[in-house]
Amino acid sequence: MPWIQIKLNATDKNAEQIGDMLMEQTGALSVTFLDAKDTPVFEPLPGETRLWGETDILALYDAEADTQWILQQIEASQLLEQGFAHKVEQLEDKDWEREWMDNFHPMKFGERLWVCPSWREIPEPDAVNVMLDPGLAFGTGTHPTTSLCLEWLEGLDLTDKTVVDFGCGSGILAIAAIKLGAKKVIGIDIDPQAILASTANAERNGVKEQLELYLPQDQPEGLIADVVVANILAGPLRDLSAVIKSLVKENGELAMSGVLDTQAEDVANYYRDQFDIAPIVEMQEWCRISGKKHSS
Repeated sequence: MPWIQIKLNATDKNAEQIGDMLMEQTGALSVTFLDAKDTPVFEPLPGETRLWGETDILALYDAEADTQWILQQIEASQLLEQGFAHKVEQLEDKDWEREWMDNFHPMKFGERLWVCPSWREIPEPDAVNVMLDPGLAFGTGTHPTTSLCLEWLEGLDLTDKTVVDFGCGSGILAIAAIKLGAKKVIGIDIDPQAILASTANAERNGVKEQLELYLPQDQPEGLIADVVVANILAGPLRDLSAVIKSLVKENGELAMSGVLDTQAEDVANYYRDQFDIAPIVEMQEWCRISGKKHSS
C-alpha cells in the first residue's frame, strides 16, 4: 500500500508543537524531524529534545487521507504563517527492513578486520571476521565514528589484553576486540536493547564466554582495563571523563569517538591531565581522540 508524506518547514521554536498537532488532530501515523540545512546534530542535554534552527517536518499518512483537509487543519492551527510552504508526496510501500539489509555490505577495516552482515557471504574466510546483526542498537561500522574506532582497534596488539567497550551498542567494537586477540572484553551500555543485541552478536560470533555485559548500575566496582574504547557523544565524554579515565590502567590505551570536529579539542582537554593525546583523526566531520595514560 502506498503512503502520503507531507513535508513542512518549521523552526526549533514551533516544530514540536506542530508535530504534536499533526499526530493528535490530523491523524498522522508518524512525524519525523529533519535538519533543513543539513547541520550536524549535537547531542541533547538530559531530558532535552534538541531541534535545529530550521527544521523540516515529515508527516506520514495513509494513502487515502484527505490532504486538503489536513492542510486546512494546519493552517487553522495558526502555528505556521498563512500560505506556508509545503510539499505533498506519494511514497511507494517498501519492505524497509529488507531494503536496509540489502544495502548493508561487508566492510574492511585496516589490514585484516572485516565486519560482515550475518546474512551475507564472508569475503575473506581467513581474515578476522565479525558477523553482525545490529538489531535495535547502534553500531554497524557504516558510521564514521564506528569506523574510526574499528581502525584504531585493528592497529593495536590486543593479545591477552582486557578491554572495556564503554557504550557498547550492537557489540561491534567489543566483538572485534575479542576477534583481534583480547582475552576478555567488558561491554557497558545504558540501553537494555544494546545488552540484548551485544549478547546475540557475541553468540553469533562464538565469543560469548569472553564478553561480559553490564548496565552501568550493575558493573563491577574497581573495573580497570588495558584498553578502553568509548564511542558515545561529546557531552557524556565530558561529563563522565572521571569515570572513563578511571577505567584505564597506567600506560593503558584510550580511544573516544562520537565527537564532531568542532568539539574534539574541548573534549580532549578533559583527558590531557592523565593522557598523552595523539593527533586527532577526522572522518566526515567526526573525530577520534586517542591517547596513552601516564604512569605515576
